[in-house]
Amino acid sequence: MKIGIIGAGNIGATLAGKLSAGGHEIKLANSRGPDSIRDLARKVGATAVTREEAVKDVDAIILAIPFEKHRGLANLFSQVPESAVVIDTSNYYPFRDSAIAEVDNGKPESVWASEQTGRQLVKSWNAALAATLADKGLPSGAPGRIALPVAGDDAWAKAVVLKLVSETGFDALDAGPLSESWRQQPGTPAYCTELDIKELKEAVSAADAARAPKNRDELMKVFMSPGADFTHEEVIARNREMTA
Repeated sequence: MKIGIIGAGNIGATLAGKLSAGGHEIKLANSRGPDSIRDLARKVGATAVTREEAVKDVDAIILAIPFEKHRGLANLFSQVPESAVVIDTSNYYPFRDSAIAEVDNGKPESVWASEQTGRQLVKSWNAALAATLADKGLPSGAPGRIALPVAGDDAWAKAVVLKLVSETGFDALDAGPLSESWRQQPGTPAYCTELDIKELKEAVSAADAARAPKNRDELMKVFMSPGADFTHEEVIARNREMTA
C-alpha cells in the first residue's frame, strides 16, 4: 500500500519504520517541512514530504499528531478521495492540548477529530506506548502477543486497519464503532496496559466512561510528579493498577 503519515514523532516514525519494513511505500511529513526530517525518513525507509504531498495518491493516511492539531485539517483533506483510509492515533490530554469542552463533556476523542478533519476516521495505535510499538511486536500466532483495539464505522476501512495493525506486530481487536472508541482512550483498562487479545476484549467491555478521565488525570499527576522516574514496566503496571 501507499501510506502517508503526518507526524514524525515517536509514534509516527515507529509506524513508518514498521510499515516500510513490511513492504509498504511510506511518505512521512511533519509541521516543519521535509528538510527537517530527511535523515529520519531515510533511516525508517520513508520519503520525507510536505503534508500536502503526504495525502496525495495514497491508500491510507495515518495521523500521528497532538490531539488539538486536528483543528484546521479539513482543508488538507478536502481533495483527498473517500477511498483513502484515515487513521487517528492521537489521545486527548487537557494539560497539553488545552481544554476542549466537547470532549470534556463526553464526546469521544476521535468523533471530535472526525468533525475537525471532515473525514470518517478509524482509531488505532493510540492505546500503546511508543516503546511498546517499537519493541514489543511479535509475529502472528506467537505466545503472549499484545493486542491493540481498532474502532471505526466503515467496515472496509476498519478491515484495512486491522490488517495493518497485525503487520506491525500486534493482534488487532475490532472494538466497535467510533462512538465506542472512548473505551480505548486514556484512563481506561485498555489503554497502555499491554494485554493479550482475550484480556483486551474484557478490558474494552469493562471501561467506565465516568471514571476514565479521572483515572487519566490521576495517572498524569503520578507520572509527572517532581522526581518521578518510572521504567516502562512500571508505567504499564501503574496503568493496570489504576484502571482495573
